[in-house]
Amino acid sequence: MDWRQYIHSDPKVLLGKPTVKGTRLSVEFILGLLANGWTVQQVLENYSTLTPQAVQAVFVFVAECMREESLYMLPFVSESA
Repeated sequence: MDWRQYIHSDPKVLLGKPTVKGTRLSVEFILGLLANGWTVQQVLENYSTLTPQAVQAVFVFVAECMREESLYMLPFVSESA
């Protein structure tokens, strides 16, 4: 899937955050809903401008972005230590 068909960035919309084309729904917002326990079905039911393909494009976009990043897990340090 080519996420570019569904995701774009416009400096005039949400300060240029990546959004689903034709909406003001950012990739960050959609991921936040899912991270908070929403199902894809709930997202689609509550945001009628989204399609299943657009939600899939969000995942493809983020996966591509993450391939280009290096993540380092930091050890947990207790504040009382």
